[in-house]
Amino acid sequence: MSSAEDLVALQRTLYASRNPTRRYLHCARRDWVRLEITNAAEISPVDQALEVGPGSGVYLSSLAEVFDGVVAIDVEPGYLQAAAHLTDNSTSDSPISFVQGDLISGVLGRESIDLILCSEVIEHVEDSASLIAAMAKTLKPQGTLILTTPQPYSPVELLGKIAFLPGILQLLRLIYREPIEPTGHINVLSTAQLKAQFFAADLVVVKEERLGFYLPVIAEFGGRWGQGLLAAIDRAIQNTWLQGLLWTQCFVLKKPGSPAPSGVRVCSDVSG
Repeated sequence: MSSAEDLVALQRTLYASRNPTRRYLHCARRDWVRLEITNAAEISPVDQALEVGPGSGVYLSSLAEVFDGVVAIDVEPGYLQAAAHLTDNSTSDSPISFVQGDLISGVLGRESIDLILCSEVIEHVEDSASLIAAMAKTLKPQGTLILTTPQPYSPVELLGKIAFLPGILQLLRLIYREPIEPTGHINVLSTAQLKAQFFAADLVVVKEERLGFYLPVIAEFGGRWGQGLLAAIDRAIQNTWLQGLLWTQCFVLKKPGSPAPSGVRVCSDVSG
């Protein structure tokens, strides 16, 4: 997929899928991110927000609702066009600007952004450590980074290596009856690897969660009952030794010395 229209169509498919489990997996992450955007705005006044890799722009309207100015940056112009298209009907008065470029190159000023959102991006970037360091440099001293990325040993990622083989991909498209595209994931990191990169960038985890349980067959053919079962398993294994099976790992990060959200324990251990 290359055109803005195709990218928007795929994004809408993910969040409004006919399949309840596919819809749930993406909407659960979306809802978590939106909640953390609101929480960050309530903790301290913020002016400028940045989304790194906005995809088709599903979060830009949420950012514009609570921040005075929003910037979306991506190296691919097609994604920026798609994001701009999706936000055409935004009711917010906050301006949204689009920058084609690489944050690592220093295209934005140091300590210039109050909140950075980086959702489902670093798994597409070979040198994620440099991108995380660049985001840390771009954050203001009291700024917040919201980051999500897949877990390497979740069933979604493990089975995804098989799902996109010739023949199987065509079968999945027949089962789901909607667009199924390769993920393009080249750098799926464990929690320990991620925390090591956070530590190197001088970022502290103030909140972390895992969510999104998937099992084949039940997900494809279980309908709403199957989705309900998988959601129940999802909740049951969160914060247990089985949480590595959940698809998405979610983090809220700050620079050392920044105030953490009330009641949240700061996690600086890089062991995972």
